[in-house]
Amino acid sequence: MSGFSLFRIATLTKGITSNATTSLCRTNVFNRIQTRGYAKKVVAKGKGKGMVKEEHRGPDVCTDPVRLTSYAVGANILKQGDDPHLKPPDQYPEWLFQLNLGTPKRLQELESDTWEYWKRLRKENILRFNRLHKGKKF
Repeated sequence: MSGFSLFRIATLTKGITSNATTSLCRTNVFNRIQTRGYAKKVVAKGKGKGMVKEEHRGPDVCTDPVRLTSYAVGANILKQGDDPHLKPPDQYPEWLFQLNLGTPKRLQELESDTWEYWKRLRKENILRFNRLHKGKKF
């Protein structure tokens, strides 16, 4: 590649006259040659046409019903150790069983004097504003 580029420069500089358009053309050729060699594609070692690509696998899923009902599977974030045992329901606080695990309540279902209402109202206004101004330019 560099030999071809140097050859092109030599052929262009051979017939140069002293006007402004040829010097501009010559600087464009020099700039183009300087920037061409920087971005090279990185080739990973060990991969080729004959190699089989490794498929990414997720974590192993536990299907043992006894383990799923007696341990909090997946709660251990450390590399070592086991998952914590589940306690009987009377040892957990009451608010834990009153959490809403379904779809979030709509704005009309919330009371207007609660913190959740105003937080939800702000979020819906931000989403509405973003939808309205999605296609507009600055």
